[in-house]
This record gives sequence, structure tokens and C-alpha cells, in this order.
Amino acid sequence: MWQDHLIENAYTVEGVNVDRMDLKKDELGVPQNLRSCHTAVVEGYIVEGHVPAREIQRLLLEKPDAKGLAVPGMPINSPGMEVEGAPNDPYDVIVFYEDGRQEVYASYR
Repeated sequence: MWQDHLIENAYTVEGVNVDRMDLKKDELGVPQNLRSCHTAVVEGYIVEGHVPAREIQRLLLEKPDAKGLAVPGMPINSPGMEVEGAPNDPYDVIVFYEDGRQEVYASYR
């Protein structure tokens, strides 16, 4: 699971069940096109989907004026979506901003 990936990378994870996750994502300002299964808040940044811990660490070091990071969907072999023997789905980690801008932060191929 994605939470295990974070724990293995020295993050403390507190799970919270929310009845209407769509409303929580609306409240946090997660863009519709970037939504996935998991939403976290890490030091004030939103982390949406199966974002690798390496990119979260980079975000926290660089501290851009961004709202957060996202990996839309659930790409095979992204952290927490490992499937033995399955080919990797290529995916991008997207950084998104309060003004609506979105940029590729990292690519995994």
C-alpha cells in the first residue's frame, strides 16, 4: 500500500476515513483532473495519489510556492500499486498551484 511506502521512507502516517472524500478534495482544492485514490497533507502541501516519497522529500526541500503534488489515477508499479511481473505504467508527478497552473515535476518511465 502507498502508506507502507511512506512509512518505509520515514514518514509518520495517520489514516483518517472520510465519508465523502470528493467533498474533502473539493475543500482542499485538488483539481478534478489530478484526483486519485489517496489524499494527504504533508507540511501544508497536498499530496494526491501514489506520489513517490522521493518527490515528496524534494518538495519539502525545495518548498516551491505550490499547492501540492499529484499522480492522477493509479499507475501500475507506482508506489503502493506494485504488481509482480506487470510492466510499469509510465506516469508523471504533477505540481499544481493555487492559480490553476500544473507542471510536470517528475516523470517515471
